[in-house]
Amino acid sequence: METLVTAEDATLREQGRVPPWSLQWTPIVAGALAASALSLILISFATALGLGVASAAPTWRDTSFALWLLSGLFLIFQALISFGCGGYFAGRVRAPYTSLNEEVATRDGMHGVASWALAVLIGAILTALVAWAASKPSSTLQPPSATEPSVLSFELDHLFRAPRRPPNVDLSAERAEAARVLMTSSSHNGVAPEDRTYLVQQVTALTGLTGPDAEKRVDVTIANARSAIARARAASIILAFSAAAALLFGAVAAWAGAAAGGRHRDGRPLSAWMLHSNRWSSHPAETPSSMP
Repeated sequence: METLVTAEDATLREQGRVPPWSLQWTPIVAGALAASALSLILISFATALGLGVASAAPTWRDTSFALWLLSGLFLIFQALISFGCGGYFAGRVRAPYTSLNEEVATRDGMHGVASWALAVLIGAILTALVAWAASKPSSTLQPPSATEPSVLSFELDHLFRAPRRPPNVDLSAERAEAARVLMTSSSHNGVAPEDRTYLVQQVTALTGLTGPDAEKRVDVTIANARSAIARARAASIILAFSAAAALLFGAVAAWAGAAAGGRHRDGRPLSAWMLHSNRWSSHPAETPSSMP
């Protein structure tokens, strides 16, 4: 059996010590890029099919809990596939520079976890850049003081809807103020009576509705806002939990994938729990051998 053993390794063996080893960054970077690319493809495919926990579209509020759960499960599934493939790639192309069989699986697994960590870091940086670019103010956007939460945009449209309104009327300040009031509807005490009265006055002045009709519209809007905020919070919790679970399972998949890739690289049969993928090995020999 031929192995790649350096002179330093031979010297250390003569001294009865285990040779030190370090990570090989070329397979780690390659595995991380492969995992990131595959994850992007799977997430884009899921988004096209509507498997999104949260969406900017107004129809997101009509989704059921089953769809949210299915979206979270798909997020975990794509993490298992992408990080597992990235780890396999890192373990498969890693050079077997030692013949210490008891260390091979550990070294391959560590390379898989390193590729997983690098892929997560790449994804976090890209997400931060996209969020920063989306929140960067520009001349075409409203000033920050006049912004409103997108989760309540439909409720605000309904609140200030009027059959007739003079052209070029800017309601940005009024909508932003009403949004801040409606955000309190999800609190323990709800909207304060004086805030409700103020909203009724604003609706009466801006829409031309009479007192009872304005009060009815405000009450309906407050109830709808409370429901929209609750659904947005539920979607955020499911998304956060699914992302955390996907990252955790992704690390395990990266380790297992790297171990499987290392065994295929060395022409060794897989472990008992990996036997279902042993057919992918091009060297099904029982005796370990190094790459040519």
